[in-house]
Amino acid sequence: MKVLVIGSGGREHAIVWKLSQSRHVDKIYCATGNAGIAEIAECIDVDMSNFDALLDLVRYEWIDLTIVGPEDPLSRGIVDTFEKEGRRIVGPTKAAAQLESSKVFAKEFMKRHRIPTAEYKVFTSYLHAEDYVRMKGAPIVIKADGLAAGKGVIVASTVDEAIDALRLIMKDRAFGNAGNKVIVEECLKGEEASFMVFTDGKTIVPMVSSQDHKRVFDDDKGPNTGGMGAYSPAPVITKELESVVMDTIMRPTIEGLRSEGIKYKGILYAGLMIDNGQPNVLEFNCRLGDPETQPVLLRLDTDLVDICMAIADEKLSDVNIEWKDEASVCVVLASGGYPGKYEKGKIISGLNDAKTMDEVVVFHAGTAFNNNETVTNGGRVLGVTALGKGIKAAKERAYEAIRKIHFEGMHYRNDIADKALNRG
Repeated sequence: MKVLVIGSGGREHAIVWKLSQSRHVDKIYCATGNAGIAEIAECIDVDMSNFDALLDLVRYEWIDLTIVGPEDPLSRGIVDTFEKEGRRIVGPTKAAAQLESSKVFAKEFMKRHRIPTAEYKVFTSYLHAEDYVRMKGAPIVIKADGLAAGKGVIVASTVDEAIDALRLIMKDRAFGNAGNKVIVEECLKGEEASFMVFTDGKTIVPMVSSQDHKRVFDDDKGPNTGGMGAYSPAPVITKELESVVMDTIMRPTIEGLRSEGIKYKGILYAGLMIDNGQPNVLEFNCRLGDPETQPVLLRLDTDLVDICMAIADEKLSDVNIEWKDEASVCVVLASGGYPGKYEKGKIISGLNDAKTMDEVVVFHAGTAFNNNETVTNGGRVLGVTALGKGIKAAKERAYEAIRKIHFEGMHYRNDIADKALNRG
């Protein structure tokens, strides 16, 4: 069979890499892909916002299954478009994807269905929001309502920082229309974790747990990024807590949507804050997380095509999903200046040396080719991912691989997975 993956980042490289191991797959296409994806799939230069062109590609190449990586095409209804044409596609509809595309929708939905989350207030007026922040004090969280590439959430440690965030979103329009509304939210305490499930709208199957590192610098310092690394499993998610999350968050979400006439199929991601064994939802994503996908898929033992076909055909209960016992760690190598301004086109060396290592996969995120050289082409450039018999072994192997790679301005965190190690 033929499969199309939509997207161009590290998550999509991980998806393509896993699909390439499937006994079912004859050919993989990726729109638009990157330098790493081009080694195992045919990269097609089609804008992922051009649904008609993507449908034409699926028709003319007789593609059997499409998997959507990023949030933007989901939020604009690519699944609705493909399903209307009778095409198999993995992802939620536009209505279901509002859980991610509108933080206001998500918060109000959680309130209706008693899903645990932080207290909040919604504002369309900068002055009213500023007054509320001054009244509540800090720390406090400011969120743009719409999609902002993972950068629309500001955790403010002072009132001045919170007001600066309001100004950035509502007055400077840093995220465009995503800032038409803002949420001002209480700052929850605890430890963060990522919880993802596969679902066909009826059956819900949890993936192995993982933990993302959003801040750019060690010890969770500096501004939020799209994610500087992740590891799996996350010890904070015990078996008991997994049951709590499934019973109080994931099932009520899928069932709550269904009660409102919305069927949710695909992957559902809950970013959690866990305090004293009690989970609260920080955010929902309607697709695989990035970079959590990289360590999670490295541990997946079941054929990803079997899972995706079962989701599309609403037969997920027929699939037995299994995982490797080993742990995995992914460390993101970023361009100088990221998450602020950065330059592209820096030559990357050492990739072949890292590739020769056992149980290591270097996933490309922001890369391209230039005169037969692999060069940087984004803020997050590579996700160096390794398996090991435990978190410590996986971390050591990932950082050993990193020492073989270089590009001008390269920076990364040195403490990915330390929270797990510090738990003993």
